[in-house]
Amino acid sequence: MHQAKGTFDIKRSPEPAADFGDGVHAMRVRFDKTFHGPLDARSTVHMLGVMDPATGSGGYVALERIVGTLDGHVGSFMLQHSSLMDHGAPLQSIKVIPGSGTDALAGLRGTMTIDIVDGTHYYTLDYSLSA
Repeated sequence: MHQAKGTFDIKRSPEPAADFGDGVHAMRVRFDKTFHGPLDARSTVHMLGVMDPATGSGGYVALERIVGTLDGHVGSFMLQHSSLMDHGAPLQSIKVIPGSGTDALAGLRGTMTIDIVDGTHYYTLDYSLSA
């Protein structure tokens, strides 16, 4: 197992809310990211989420396509996000979608965690790359 750690910049673009009926809506957001460090890449994320600001609880699902270089391996891969916030405590699940790796990233498997400290976004990607 390998580990890549670094930072990323993020641009948020809100999209029209998703209507679940009976006045229930989920936010839809597109994010464009630029990763720095061992993951030198750009990505596009499409997210659907709900949040109750009063309790600090909610959840989101998202798909993300990353294109660039990971520790010298050029290609692309997809992540699936399925994360929760339980009264302010994050429960992240961000995984490489099996079979989504292309070119030198074919065979990529792994998980990512995201931390935000003083406004800076950090990633940790734990991964394996089979031949």
